[in-house]
Amino acid sequence: MGLRRELTLFQATALNMIDMVGIGPFLTTAMVAATMGFGPYALLAWIAGSVLAFVDACIWSELGAKMPLAGGSYAFLRESYGADKWGRLMSFLFVWQTTFQAPLVITSAALGFSLYAGYIVPLDPTQSRIIGASLVVIIVALLYRRVGAVGKISVVLWVAVIVTLVGLIVSGLTHVRPEAVAEFWSVTTSGGAIGNLDWNMLGLATIGTVYSYLGYYNICHLGGEVRDPQRSIPRSMFVSVAGITLLYLLMQVAIYAVLPISEIATSKFVVATFFERLYGTQVAQIATGLVLIVALSSLFSLMLGYTRIPYAAAKDGLFFEVFGREHPTKNFPHVSLLVLGALGVLFSLTLSLDATIKSIITMRVFTQFIAQAVGLMVLRKRIGANAMPWRMWLYPLPIILVIIGWLAIFISAKPVAVAGGAYTLPLAQMAGIAMPIIGSVVYCILAYRQGAWPFNKEPLNPESNRGGSL
Repeated sequence: MGLRRELTLFQATALNMIDMVGIGPFLTTAMVAATMGFGPYALLAWIAGSVLAFVDACIWSELGAKMPLAGGSYAFLRESYGADKWGRLMSFLFVWQTTFQAPLVITSAALGFSLYAGYIVPLDPTQSRIIGASLVVIIVALLYRRVGAVGKISVVLWVAVIVTLVGLIVSGLTHVRPEAVAEFWSVTTSGGAIGNLDWNMLGLATIGTVYSYLGYYNICHLGGEVRDPQRSIPRSMFVSVAGITLLYLLMQVAIYAVLPISEIATSKFVVATFFERLYGTQVAQIATGLVLIVALSSLFSLMLGYTRIPYAAAKDGLFFEVFGREHPTKNFPHVSLLVLGALGVLFSLTLSLDATIKSIITMRVFTQFIAQAVGLMVLRKRIGANAMPWRMWLYPLPIILVIIGWLAIFISAKPVAVAGGAYTLPLAQMAGIAMPIIGSVVYCILAYRQGAWPFNKEPLNPESNRGGSL
């Protein structure tokens, strides 16, 4: 029967925004503050993350409008590089890393949820992990239904996101410390302010802000279920990035207006500390409860999008066939949902939050973001710019900026010093380099056994969901 186009522009935007917010800014605000060491400079990291999201959204918009299919990047890479040739390898590499990276994203949201839950009810490390794993199970149960119902749920959760952030912003801007005003004024009036900025620290801090912005493209994973996708997909992304950027910047100003940066940098529960300082413990607990709802909302949205990736690959014969099964009556990829949920539970019980956040970024740089940017240029050259329903301004400048930006993010995960003065790559960087190499070897083994490209250039499954050739 296939997927149904039931998601409206408003629902698409809501899904993007709740995926972007999630637990991210409530966790990374302290990390950015600790890295930059000065409130006004910390805002630059949030601006840098927003700029990268905006220019990268140009690439997603072109590809999403041209190929509104289930799977997002999987479909983009497959078609851009040639569905019967290099596209097979590139799309396989993306699905390969997604089988590890998607559960990591799910884990980061679940562990962040349990961390904030510890403010309301003190939890030891084991209890915290159990709470995170249990949350994943609850989200799977919520998503076990038709996408039309999911879209309605997303709007309700979106309201919770906006209420939480607006409440924080209004509270902060109405309780400004005089010292905070003086600090911000000294930077804006100092001619050497930018010259005094530590650019290496800015790059490191931007890793945290980029993590908080990720999700602006979530609707592309659900492209096969969006109404009027040529218009709705680009609009939902740019509206999402613009709206979340405004909320994030106001949120940071509000927090720095109330708390000194030294306290922000050392707080496990920045938002709870913020509201406790203003209104007392009881209000802080209520605010923390809203943060938990936001985290749940994000987990809901991102798990929904990720389940469509192995589903789409399985439909094309490039992944295990079982992932392509749809629920017999509700028409959604239930096997994919159950498997990713199970891995999310496993990782939530075994991995740390810090390791997951770093790996989430580095594992995607080459096999997704840069590969897509190059793939768009390959696609435009093959079919012509006029064949694209939506085209970015100033092409190819946004593509060049995206490649430079993602490489800078990857490099910013600095080498770790070891005994004797030598340096080694952090585990996250090693994973980002090793995953595509190992994936290429695995692909070649499978392709050889199946007699597929490049061994006899066998075409894709004619029953695939890619909607015909470009």
